[in-house]
Parts: sequence; structure tokens; C-alpha cells
Amino acid sequence: MKNLTIPKDYHSALNLHDTQIAIKTVKDFFQNQISQHLNLARVSAPLFVDPLSGLNDNLNGVERPVSFDIREQDGRIAEVVQSLAKWKRYALKKYGFTIGEGIYTDMNAIRRDEDTDNIHSVFVDQWDWEKIINREDRTLDTLKNTVRNVYKCLQNTEKYMAIQYDYIDEILPDDIYFVTTEELAEIFPDNTPKEREYYIAKAKGAVCIMKIGDKLENGKPHDGRAPDYDDWALNADIVVYYPVLDIALELSSMGVRVDKDSLLSQLEKAGCPERAKLPYQKAVIDETLPFTIGGGIGQSRICMFFLRKAHIGEVQSSLWPDDVASECLANGIQLL
Repeated sequence: MKNLTIPKDYHSALNLHDTQIAIKTVKDFFQNQISQHLNLARVSAPLFVDPLSGLNDNLNGVERPVSFDIREQDGRIAEVVQSLAKWKRYALKKYGFTIGEGIYTDMNAIRRDEDTDNIHSVFVDQWDWEKIINREDRTLDTLKNTVRNVYKCLQNTEKYMAIQYDYIDEILPDDIYFVTTEELAEIFPDNTPKEREYYIAKAKGAVCIMKIGDKLENGKPHDGRAPDYDDWALNADIVVYYPVLDIALELSSMGVRVDKDSLLSQLEKAGCPERAKLPYQKAVIDETLPFTIGGGIGQSRICMFFLRKAHIGEVQSSLWPDDVASECLANGIQLL
């Protein structure tokens, strides 16, 4: 069976009807938490953008965005967003937000080149958020304090769900463990990056893995990161150990956003210096956009985690290979 894990003796504690109610419970509580802890206001966001604007996220640079033509506009091409990492920074300026204030929004995307499995889907839904900071706050301390705030929201949500549903036990540790990708490579030199994440997550329960995108001492990056939104020296993923599947599960990705120097350096390292001429990138270089920190938090991921589901398809509607859908049905995994 391709890319499918069936946990031994798995069965969902909730039927389809109660699962839908529980999904809303998780989402309502968590987004209220995150807006309070990070001082964020909810805004509306685009489903698609002009590809010539430079606003779309290039992810790892190999994923093909979904595009379509608009008949009324003489066949103009639009691209479905892959994330809102760049758009949010532009929106903060356009909407008149000030230092210490931020926004969050529902981001829905289609990633047609995704390799699907228990935790990956062609459909992506997350809360994208962004907050204005001072130039001098572009530091690791700012990143770590923000990570701690997001982690507190995750802890509070788990406590709340454990009260609402008897079958949910609290498994998140009291504190999140901070480690850089270089430190991980030193601890686990003979393992792949994903294996390193698994071992450290299982040992610590919850980890913040920092400095993702640049090459390590071994000449290879820990993971891919687009060169024009996160500063590779000031970004992080929140990864937790998920016992239902015995995996390291990434719940959130965030970072201090690029300034002029880090953008130009990273574009050069990524082999795409020509992107500096695009409108968004040019605005960063000209310093007409605010300095910000921001990230994304997977909506289906946290629903899956807090409801202890075995497959992301149990908390979102998507399309799956026929053999995967059949195998899930035969093993008590109720795909929506």
C-alpha cells in the first residue's frame, strides 16, 4: 500500500458526525488563543494572485502552482496561492497596521505535486499569520519568544480538548525544546534530516527546529525553504511526537522575514537572483515594507493531532488514490 500507515488496532473514537463537531471545537478555540497571545486581527485573504506580482510562495522551487485563465480579463492568468507568506507582509502595510500588531487569515491551497500520505494532502488549509516588529527585533530571542507563545496556545488547546473529550490525554510536555539544524546534524550525524526530527521529537515530546534552508557543514540543507520570505538564520518549525502514528509531526512553521541583505544573499544561494526584480522582492530591497515575523499553522494537522486521528483525511475533505481509500475503509479510518 503506497504511502499509508495503518496503526495496529486503530479505531476512531468519534463517528463522522461527532468528528465534524470536534473539528469546529478545535478550530474555534485555537484561533481565539492565537489571536490573543500574538495580538492578531483576522482579515480576508486571496485564493489566487497574479503570477507576475511575485506574491506567490515558491515553496521548494519545484512545485507547480495551479493556474487558470480569466475570460472576462482577456484570458489573464491567475495562480492559486501556495501560501500567503509574502502577501501578508504587503497586507500589513496596505491595511495600516503598526508595530506590535498583526493579522491572521484562513489560507486554502492546492498542491498538486504533493506526495500524499497520512499527514500530507493535495488540499492544504492553515492559519497564516504575520506581525510587525522593529528592525532591531529581528533576533533569535524574538523568534524563540514567539515560538513559546504559539506553543502555549497548543498546550491550552490540548488541555481544553482533554476536558471536552474523555479519550484525549494531555501528551504535550511542559516546555518546548530548542535546537538548530546544525546541532541536530551533530547529534545524529549518520541519520537523514527526517530521521533526526523523529528521534529528537520522540525524546523531547515537542521541539523547535531552527535555522532551516541554508546548507549545513555537510554541504546539504536540512530542508528546503523558499529564499524570499524567511530569513534562513531566523526561522523555525514546531515539531511534536505523535504516538498514534509513531512519527514526528510538524504543526507550525514560522520565521523572521527577510530584509534587504538576507533576501539578496538567499536569492544568490538559491540560484535565482533575477527574482530581486519582482515587485514584492523589490519592495523588500527598497525597504518600503515593514519588518515582520510570521508563519503558518496547519489547521488539519492540529485537528488530527488533538483528535488523535490516524489520517489527515479524517479531518478534511480531499481526494485520495482509490487503493488508499479502500484500505482506509477496511481498517476503520473514516475519510471525509
